[in-house]
Amino acid sequence: TAAGTTVETVRYYEKEGLLPAPDRGLNNYRSYGQAHLERLRLIRNCRALDMTQDEIRAILSLADNHQTGCGPINELF
Repeated sequence: TAAGTTVETVRYYEKEGLLPAPDRGLNNYRSYGQAHLERLRLIRNCRALDMTQDEIRAILSLADNHQTGCGPINELF
């Protein structure tokens, strides 16, 4: 709800490897944190720009590598 998307969409992004699987509580419920929310918002923003899943994967891969900065992401487009 916080990211403005449906449960089905979140599960799809998890299945496709765009969103990491969340921790699960003792009750087996998924527990999403702030990092999940920020990543989901980034994915949604990319989709709003009609980026493909491969393009989104490339951006997420570069974003996960904090040592490279934003330069390589800017060079993609």
